[in-house]
Parts: sequence; structure tokens; C-alpha cells
Amino acid sequence: MTEQTAPPDLPPVPDTPPAVPDPAASAVPPAGVRRGRPALRAVLRWTAAVAVFAAVGSATAYGITRMERTDVPGLATASDGRWKYPVLIGPPLPSGSPEPFAEANRAGAHYADLRALLLPAPEGAESDKALRGKDGWLALDDFLEEYRDETERPELGQKLVDHGLRHIAARGWTTGDGTHTRIYLLHFDTAAIVDELRNRHLAPYSTPGYAVRGTDDVVADEAFPGEAQIDDLLYSVYVEPEPYGREQVRHAYLGAGDVLAVVLQSREGGVAAVPFQQTVALQGQLLH
Repeated sequence: MTEQTAPPDLPPVPDTPPAVPDPAASAVPPAGVRRGRPALRAVLRWTAAVAVFAAVGSATAYGITRMERTDVPGLATASDGRWKYPVLIGPPLPSGSPEPFAEANRAGAHYADLRALLLPAPEGAESDKALRGKDGWLALDDFLEEYRDETERPELGQKLVDHGLRHIAARGWTTGDGTHTRIYLLHFDTAAIVDELRNRHLAPYSTPGYAVRGTDDVVADEAFPGEAQIDDLLYSVYVEPEPYGREQVRHAYLGAGDVLAVVLQSREGGVAAVPFQQTVALQGQLLH
């Protein structure tokens, strides 16, 4: 299979976006977030994050910053295991380009640099250099290594190519407790293609279509909270039930317009639910 290559006019994107001043005190309501959307507001509360949108020339950039739990009503309790993410800043849209879920954007296209839409590693985590790829784009064969059955990898890879896979952006890290996180953003031409792939091939039922590496049995994660999900995105979330052997795996597929996000976490002794839910929620917010 052929390695996906980056367009020549896009420079590599650093692993961690530059920090920006904390905008929480400004109390500016997020642009593009319609009032009366309780699910999206719940995500922001649940992840203890504030989304701030500001116009930059003719393009739009946005930032997400975390708040201390004691600053958020109802969250002044002991730590529940959430990771501390840095201030995030998304790339501006090219001039004249709509946001991915704007009514005028029927294809659900992401016009921003996909590599800059990857969630950065939390504080203190060690970056997974193997997922950096070439100029920020990962080869398809490297992504396919996440799947357990080597005999099925060529079939899955061919399906992705046949559906018009453009390229893959990826990032991974390991935190101090040994949790290994991998995030892959697969870019296609339209949201309809992503929906078909997710519904018919990768996550068709209560179990995924292709088993990921390190799992024996996988079931739908019924405990994944609705507050961690965002309107407009489609979720398929799985967990390896007990007994799961030496390590446990959690993973999720997110259909976000023309992008299919794959989030995996594995850890010896078990993957904690809260940081997995937090990671999925924040990655979804970056793609929204």
C-alpha cells in the first residue's frame, strides 16, 4: 500500500500548539455554538473546558482552555483522575471556507489543516514518536498495525483506499500511570463516506467490524456518558470487559464530517474510564 503524502504547501505542525492567554475570565460565549444546545454545553462543563471563538482576519480560530475544578460550580471536589491538558488553539480556516458543520458545507468538509486538529498530549506525558509519520502524515500500513488479525489488515486497508482515503494524521503518548493513547484522524471526501465506513465496516453493530490489537472480547461501552458526546458527531465506543488479561483496551470511532477519528487507550491492569472519556470528548470538540 502506498503511504499517504502531505500536500506540498502545508508545513509540518508541531506536537503541541502554542499557549495563549487564559480566556476564561472574558466570559465570551463560543461563536458557532447555538444557544439551546444542552449536549454541547454539557460537554464543556463535563471536561472543565471553556471554548472561545474569535475572528482572525477573514478566517476563524478557536481555543479551548481548562479550568481548575474549584473554579467550576459543582466540581470543587477531589480529583477524579482527569488529565491536565494544555491550552489548545485550533488552526484558522482558509479565507472564505465554511466550518465543517455549517449549513452551507453539505459535505462536512474540514478545510483546516488536519494535523493541527489532533489533540495534544496532556501535561507530563511522553510523546509517541512512531506516530509522527512523514511531515505529520502517517502511512496507512502503520495505522493498520492497530488491528489484531494480520490476515484482515489488507482487506481493511483496501476498503479505506476504495472509499477515497486521502491521508492520516496521528498522535500518541504515554502518561505516568502507563496508559498508552493513540489518536488517528482519517480524512475522506465527504461525511457520507465516513458514515458508511463507520456504520457498515468499522463499527456496524455492538462489536466492531475489526478487532483491535490486544483484545480478545470487546463490547459496547454502555457507561460512556452522553455528556461527553457532541451534537453533529457520531460515536461508537467500545471497552474490553473483564477478564481482559494483562492489559485492557478502550477505543472509539467518531464520525466528524469528512473525518473519521479513532481513539485508543491501553494499559496494563486496566484503563481508567475518566481520562478516556475526557480524551474522546476533547478530540471531538476540536473536530466540531
